[in-house]
Amino acid sequence: RACIGSVATDRPPQGRAMRLPSPLALLLGAAAPARGFYLPGVAPQEYATGQRVELKVNKLTSTKTQLPYEYYRVPYCQPAQVENVAENLGEVLRGDRIVNSMYDLRMNVPETCKVLCRKQLSEEDVTLFALRVSEEYRVHWILDNLPAATKFVDDSTPGEPVVVYDVGFPMGFKGSPDIAGTQEGMSYLNNHVAITVKYHTEATFEGARIVGFEVEPSSVKHTYAGAWDDERPPKLTSCAGGAGPQPLAKAGEVIFTYDVKWEQSEIKWANRWDTYLLMGDEQIHWFSIINSLMIVLFLSGMVAMIMMRTLHRDFQRYNQLDVAEEVEEETGWKLVHGDVFRPPQHATMLCVSVGTGVQILGMLLITMVFAVLGFLSPANRGGLMTAMLLLFVFMGVPAGYHSAVLFKALKGGAHASWKQNTLLTATFYPGIVFCVFFVLNFFIWGEASSGAVPFGTLVALLLLWFGISTPLVFLGAYFGYQRKATEFPVRTNQIPRQVPEQVWYMQPAFSVTVGGVLPFGAVFIELFFIMTSIWLQRFYYVFGFLMLVVLILLVTCAEISVVLAYFQLCNEDYNWWWRSLLNSGAAGLYLFGYSFVYYGTQMDLVGVVPTMVYFVYMFMASLVFFLVTGTVGFAAAYSFVWRIYGAVKVD
Repeated sequence: RACIGSVATDRPPQGRAMRLPSPLALLLGAAAPARGFYLPGVAPQEYATGQRVELKVNKLTSTKTQLPYEYYRVPYCQPAQVENVAENLGEVLRGDRIVNSMYDLRMNVPETCKVLCRKQLSEEDVTLFALRVSEEYRVHWILDNLPAATKFVDDSTPGEPVVVYDVGFPMGFKGSPDIAGTQEGMSYLNNHVAITVKYHTEATFEGARIVGFEVEPSSVKHTYAGAWDDERPPKLTSCAGGAGPQPLAKAGEVIFTYDVKWEQSEIKWANRWDTYLLMGDEQIHWFSIINSLMIVLFLSGMVAMIMMRTLHRDFQRYNQLDVAEEVEEETGWKLVHGDVFRPPQHATMLCVSVGTGVQILGMLLITMVFAVLGFLSPANRGGLMTAMLLLFVFMGVPAGYHSAVLFKALKGGAHASWKQNTLLTATFYPGIVFCVFFVLNFFIWGEASSGAVPFGTLVALLLLWFGISTPLVFLGAYFGYQRKATEFPVRTNQIPRQVPEQVWYMQPAFSVTVGGVLPFGAVFIELFFIMTSIWLQRFYYVFGFLMLVVLILLVTCAEISVVLAYFQLCNEDYNWWWRSLLNSGAAGLYLFGYSFVYYGTQMDLVGVVPTMVYFVYMFMASLVFFLVTGTVGFAAAYSFVWRIYGAVKVD
């Protein structure tokens, strides 16, 4: 649903592009706007003078409804034969519906007030246009694979005005006392567009390459002399200026017109996305990383203190031989050595959660690597979502493997078989997401939105799930079960030891609350930018920053999980399995809670279905975040517990 991509350029963007010190450039160079290259399929195209440049129309979007609509769902000028452009899986899921248009653009051929068509709008048409204008819908076009954008100047930095693009252009506007010739509260339609196409020429190639696509909409109530003829439209008398805006008050005619202006530009084709992706808030991203690093340093200090001082002292005390052969009563974490590796309750679900967490984590890390390298260029619409779906499918092998290894180590729990564990790993969490998504899709379909996933695409998703992902999970599980059974460093007693009553700050609710706040605090600033790109339809391309923040997040989850597991074992509570997953995984609960804050401060949704769309998608994102952070925390605690009990002598 988000316009997310990594810029593919030969050099960093112009304007306020970041300049890193050379020592940091080696380690943090990826944090600058990602550099890469265009893959086949998005190669430059040269146009000769007079050659037709096809303008395609895409969809209508609004931040107030989050429901995209097909362009011709409203009564715009429509060609006699509408031709759909082939779309990838990611484009379909985003609601893209790219089709041809009636606009006739010829390379280097300017046009002034050219008539596109004359529409006789009915009352229903006017009402629909007025509704979409009041909901602040924006129109999205595509020219030579560049999205249409409105240009404005960002003068927030004194002395450094910067040209910024806002993708799409508004369908219309509401009248106000500040706009001359308008009535307050009345909707007005932008029926005239001034198109500016920027092109670049060089001696190394013939023709011209398009490097910019700007649209400036306006509302004009056109007038003409004589009778109207569609074959030979009369000259419009309103083109010279002075005409009022086109109101959406009652049924009647509306004439759609356009200007075309061609501008030669020094911008090279490889850098044409720079203005779209210009980042003016790099200082906030750096602040996000510094904030995350402070949390990591704090936790690293605690872990170092536990490892170097406390544990070292524990090892010396536990392993020393008592010369007087006087047996002292064991205290601390060594006391529960006979129960620390006792399989937990619901061991199968623990294995399923860890396996799915590994699957999602692998998908995210590989996706970010490709994005940083520039493979997921914004020129390839839907490429990011398509890549994530395919990678999730292929990560079924490590998911099945790790779930099986853990399941075998825990002796399969009390009442579970390996087939049940593997099947749940392949279907449980994906099934939750798919069922919720399927139900939500009915509501979106009821709104006639292009955001509703077609039936054929749903079938394709099911085939990917059951035809490829599930067999790959079973393949990974096969290798996991073929591996030699894990032998824990200490034996488990036959009779479980009674856990003493815990003080209030060692209760599960408190530890989960503390465990989740630090991982979330390490990433919440970057989460704001990601949510803005998704819900407010902005480009997000700083994958280098994102990768650094995610690495810091993983370290934070591991360290907080180790610290809390150590404190728990020192209090003779050996039920650490689920707690280690929930402690760091509680960051997902904080994310879902933050979605309410974001909804109240940033969103302006209207209607029940848009609100449902927002919270359902945030629930899915929070579930994914829970599984990733919980799996990392569990893996860190598992390794920590294994090492400390393997290093101590136990009779």
